[in-house]
Amino acid sequence: MKTLIMNAAQIATPIGKTAKHGSQMSEIRIIKNGAIYIEDEIIKKVGTTEEVLAELNLSKEVKVINAFQKAIIPGFVDSHTHFVFGGYREDEFIDRLQGIPYLDLLKRGGGIMKTVTDTRNASFEDLYESGLKRLKNMLKQGVTTTEGKSGYGLNKDCEIKQLKVMCELNKNQPVDIVSTYLGAHAVAQEYKNNTNGYVDYMINEVLPEIKKENLAEFCDVFCEEGVFSIDESKKLLEAAQKLGFKAKLHADEIVPLNGAELAAQLKAVSADHLLMISQKGIESLAKENVIATLLPCTAFCLDKPYAPARKIIDGGCAVSLASDLNPGSCFSNSLPLIMALAVIHMKMTIEEALTAVTLNAAAALDRAWEIGSIEVGKKADLVILEYPSYKFLVYNTGANIVEKVIKNGEIAYENSNY
Repeated sequence: MKTLIMNAAQIATPIGKTAKHGSQMSEIRIIKNGAIYIEDEIIKKVGTTEEVLAELNLSKEVKVINAFQKAIIPGFVDSHTHFVFGGYREDEFIDRLQGIPYLDLLKRGGGIMKTVTDTRNASFEDLYESGLKRLKNMLKQGVTTTEGKSGYGLNKDCEIKQLKVMCELNKNQPVDIVSTYLGAHAVAQEYKNNTNGYVDYMINEVLPEIKKENLAEFCDVFCEEGVFSIDESKKLLEAAQKLGFKAKLHADEIVPLNGAELAAQLKAVSADHLLMISQKGIESLAKENVIATLLPCTAFCLDKPYAPARKIIDGGCAVSLASDLNPGSCFSNSLPLIMALAVIHMKMTIEEALTAVTLNAAAALDRAWEIGSIEVGKKADLVILEYPSYKFLVYNTGANIVEKVIKNGEIAYENSNY
């Protein structure tokens, strides 16, 4: 398959095969009247339309897409989601906004344990169909690669069920899925008051089975006061790393527990949330090249303070932005909204935000070498916008302005309204 996209008002992309840190995050390459030539899913040429046409001998075999007065950006990468789950918690969401404490919701059967019950009771087919629907919505909004976490089973059978759903979905629709085992999302009721026993259960019984069936690439843990301590998180992730899993952490979301420092110590790929990160944590992440994944839509939905993005970037870190799509605190996957929140409320520049949902998000999934930017040799995962500039992603606040999504060099989604 050969495809030429030409006459674009603008191609806007970060450049590189590794994450951008600190001030580098604002370095965006802009090509006016741009063109991209694709062969066999891979970008072969990028430049002005005049430059690219001069190097090509066009034939009937080449499919031509005219992007006149449109901007082209890399496909979005959503590097932190929980998109496979059973049931919903809409009443609880409203109750929490009205001031009912989360612990009270847990006592009446709500919170994460409600989702655990619903996910355990859901069939494979139900989880597949609901997951497919969410992936289709992601694609419409320009997402070409997403991470998916388990974590709503908290036992071997249901965690594996979630991961197998993701593996099957990865085969049958365009969005690439990178799977993460998050059995340490909460302590299973079967191990109430025995958190260390639950950690041992995951290490001895669950992780080996997941590795044997090759169901996940990453292992994650909710390192937080009242959930998994620093020592428990370290024990689990070190065991996972010995089996060949890459490490991620939910870190420093509610209290400053030094989760970022642990992520740096373990050389994790990313540390996520970070609303309460310390200065030492920032310095540690920057030193060890751990991606700081921030989730502004969750803070927005919970009416909480945002992570200190400006401080983290100015401290030399590489920041990724992601949706945290989940049934409890953020039932949304709108990356345009997330970019707007980051620019308006977290004081990131729009260029930093674009890098954070493309190249740095790819790095948060250990994929920056093949996706996340528009350059020769990378996969042709692209988004063609309705408007002539990437700045409309924030200017047209929270709106979906995606006209076409190119996945592996082919049109995977096209908005018929344009």
